[in-house]
Amino acid sequence: MIVGILKEIKAEENRVSMTPAGVEVLKQNRHEVLVEKNAGIGSGFEDAIYEKAGAVIVASAQEIFQRSDMVMHVKEPLPAEYDLIREDQIVFTYLHLAAAEKLTHALIQSKSICIAYETIQKPDRSLPLLTPMSEVAGRMAIQQGAKYLEMAHGGHGILLGGVPGVDPGSVVVIGGGIVGVNAAKMACGLGAKVYILDMNL
Repeated sequence: MIVGILKEIKAEENRVSMTPAGVEVLKQNRHEVLVEKNAGIGSGFEDAIYEKAGAVIVASAQEIFQRSDMVMHVKEPLPAEYDLIREDQIVFTYLHLAAAEKLTHALIQSKSICIAYETIQKPDRSLPLLTPMSEVAGRMAIQQGAKYLEMAHGGHGILLGGVPGVDPGSVVVIGGGIVGVNAAKMACGLGAKVYILDMNL
C-alpha cells in the first residue's frame, strides 16, 4: 500500500500524523510511504529524517492525494482538500463528523473510505488514539486556566499553588474521564485544591 503523510494546513496545528519511527514500521511491513515536504517541521522532524527512515518526500498535497492509497492527517480535511480525495481512497485522521456537516457530505460524495482516529477501539473498548489527545487536552486546560487567572490576562491574580501565607487556588473539574483526571492531576501538581464532579464514583 502507498501511504501518504500530509502536512497539516489547519491554523496553528503543528503536529504530524506519523513520526519517522512510524515510517520505519510501515517500510518493514512492505508499504511505501510518501511524506509531504516539511510535514514534520512543526513537530521537530526534518525531511531528511523521514528520508533516512525510508520515506519519499513529495512536493505537494495534490501529489500525495494522487499517488496514495491511504492519506493520513492529524486534523480533519479542510474544504481546499475535499476535491482531492478520490473514490476508494482511505482517509485516516481525526474526523469529529458530529460537528462537521459539510465535511460529512463531502466525504460521502467522494466515496472514500474514512476511518476516524477517535473511533478506533481495542478489544477492551479503550480508545488508543483518542486517549493520548484527551490526556494532552486535560493537562493543557489547567495550564491555560492558570494563565487566565493572571491579572495580565484579565484574571484576579490567583496563583493556583498559592504561596506561604496565601491559600492555593481551588479548581473544580467537571467530569472524571481521561480529560478530567488529567486536568485534576495537573492542578494537583501545581498545588491547587482540586475537586472532581462526576456521576460515577
